[in-house]
Amino acid sequence: MAENKEKLFTEFPPISTAEWKAKVEADLKGADFAKLVWRTNEGFNVQPMYRAEDIKDLKTTDSLPGEYPFVRGTKINNNWFIRQEIVVYDVKAANEKALDILNKGVDSLGFKLKVEPTEENIAALLEGVVLGAVEVNFACCPGKAVELANALVAYIKANKAEETFNGSIEFNPYKRLLKHGLAFPKDITATAVELVKAVADVKKLRVLAVDSYMLTNAGAYIYQEIGYALAWGAQWMTALTEAGLTADEVAKRIKFNMGVSTNYFMEIAKFRAVRMLWAQIVKQYEPACDCSCKMAVHAITSEFNQTIYDAHVNLLRSQTEAMSAVIAGIDSLTVVPFDKQYKTPGEFSERMARNQQLLLKEESDMDKIVDPAGGSYYIETLTVAIAQEGWKVFLAVEDNGGFGAQVKAGEVQKAVNASASKRHTDVARRKEDLLGTNQFPNFNEMANDKIETEGCNCACAQDANGEAVEALTSKRGASDFEDLRLATERAANRPKVFMLTIGNLAMRLARSQFSSNFFACAGYEIVDNLGFNTVQEGVDAALAQAADVIVLCSSDDEYAELAPEAFKYLNGRAEFVVAGAPACSEDLKAIGITNFVNVKSNVLETLQAFNAKLLK
Repeated sequence: MAENKEKLFTEFPPISTAEWKAKVEADLKGADFAKLVWRTNEGFNVQPMYRAEDIKDLKTTDSLPGEYPFVRGTKINNNWFIRQEIVVYDVKAANEKALDILNKGVDSLGFKLKVEPTEENIAALLEGVVLGAVEVNFACCPGKAVELANALVAYIKANKAEETFNGSIEFNPYKRLLKHGLAFPKDITATAVELVKAVADVKKLRVLAVDSYMLTNAGAYIYQEIGYALAWGAQWMTALTEAGLTADEVAKRIKFNMGVSTNYFMEIAKFRAVRMLWAQIVKQYEPACDCSCKMAVHAITSEFNQTIYDAHVNLLRSQTEAMSAVIAGIDSLTVVPFDKQYKTPGEFSERMARNQQLLLKEESDMDKIVDPAGGSYYIETLTVAIAQEGWKVFLAVEDNGGFGAQVKAGEVQKAVNASASKRHTDVARRKEDLLGTNQFPNFNEMANDKIETEGCNCACAQDANGEAVEALTSKRGASDFEDLRLATERAANRPKVFMLTIGNLAMRLARSQFSSNFFACAGYEIVDNLGFNTVQEGVDAALAQAADVIVLCSSDDEYAELAPEAFKYLNGRAEFVVAGAPACSEDLKAIGITNFVNVKSNVLETLQAFNAKLLK
C-alpha cells in the first residue's frame, strides 16, 4: 500500500514559540514568562509549555514498545495483573479468601505469610488456584525465603506447572536494616545464590526483591526512589555474577516493587525512565539476550500521603496513582485500601481497591493502548529530566561502595529521612497539600473512635551490639496534624473559634473562610458570621458563645483602627488573632497583639501553640 504523506491542517499557519510566549505574556498582562517556570522537588525546572522542538533531539523517542531500552514498555500490550494482598495467619481462611477474590476480578495474589512456609501449608494455601492462570506472589521472613522456595517449587512440580507458573518470592534481606536498623543475620549473597538455584526449573519465578516502595512510604522523592532502586538492583547483579551466576540468570530473577505517589505526570515519567536506565545497567553485565534487560515492575500505591481524617479522599489519591502506574506500563499493581491507616481493611475497602483497577481496565480500556504517554512533549521531557536526576543518585551510591554498603552505613536512610523532614515541613506550611487534613478539613469529623490499629512512628532501632542504627521513618505526611486533632478530640474541652467579621465585605469573607479552615485543622469548633456593625458587637457575641479564640477578619486598611479597638475591648478574655499580614503589623505587635494567621504561617506550629494554651 502506498504511503500517505498528505499533510494535515495546512490551512493553519505555523506558530512559533516566540509567538506563543508573546501570547502568554499578553495574558499575564506584561508579567515575565519566566514566572510560570517552577522548580520540582526532583531538582529540575519545568516549563509552562512544551513543543515538538523540545523533544526533537531526544534519543528516547526512537524505540517502539517492547524494544530495548524499553522506555516505552517491555510489552506490546498494556495489560497488567490486578493484585490483592492477603495476610496469612490461617491457611484455610486465606485459601478461601483467595478463591473468593479470584472470582471478583483479581488475577494476582500476594500472600504475606505469618505461618511456617512448609510444603503442607503451601499446598493448602494454593488448593483450587489454577497455576499459570494467575500470578502468585509470596512474602515471608527473609531468613525463611529458601525454605519457602523449596516448598513452592515442590508444589509447582507436583502440578507440572514449571513452564506456566508466574509469580515471585519477596526476598529482601535489607528490610530489617531499612525499617528497624537491624542487619540480616545470614550471608546475603550465599542465601541469594541458594535461592536462585532452588527455583532454577521455574522460569518465571522471581525471587530477588527490590522493595523501593519502602522509600516512597518513608517520604522519599521520586528521583531518590529511582536512584536507590537502580543501585539496589545493581547490587544483586554485581554480587551474584561475582558469585558465579550469569547475568541472565540474575536479571530474570529480580522483581522491582516500587511505590507510586500522587505526582501524576512525574510518576508516569518515573516508570518510563527507570525501565530505560535499568536496561542500560543490565546491558553492562553482557547478558546473552536483551530480554534479560527488561525490568519486571510491581507498583504499590503510596501510604505516605494516606490520611485518617477524611479517609475517603485516599480513594482519589490512590486512583490517580493507579492511573500513573498503568499509563506508564507496569506489570502488576496493588491499590492500598483507603482505610489501612486506622484499621485492618475489611470487605468494603478491599472491594473498592479492586474496583479502582477494574474501572481502569474494564471501563476505561487502559489495557488496550501501550505507552499512551509516548510522544507527549511534556512527559517525554520529564522522562529524560528525571532519569538524569535519578542517575546522579545511582552514581553517588555506586561511588561509595554500592547499595548494601550505603544501607549498612545508614546513608540511604539519612537521605530519605531528610527528604521526609522537608516534606513534613512543607505539609506544615501547606506547600504540600493533603486535602481534608491541612487544607479544607471536615470541620465536625471525629476519628478517635474509628481507629483500631496504630502504626509505629519510630525512626531508629538498636542492632545486636546495642549500637543505634538509623532506620527509615514511618511517619506519614498527615501524622503530625492527626496527632494534633486527636489531642483535641481526647481533651475535656473542644476549643471554640469565633470569626469576628467586619468591614470590607470581600476581604472579611475571604479571611473568615481562610481562618475557619486554618483552625479546623486542629479540630476546633468554628463559629463563622455574616458580619458585625461594630467591634464591640462582635466581641460581645463571641463571649456570649464562650469563644476561646476570636479572629478579627477584615481588610488591611481597616485593621489599623479595628484591631486595637477590639484587642482593648476584649481585654484578655479570649485569645485574639488577626487574619492576614497587614502593613500595620508592627504597630499592632507594639500594643500586645501577637497572633497573626496568613498564607505564610506554619499552620502546624501555630496550632500546636494554641493546643498548648487551650486544651485541658
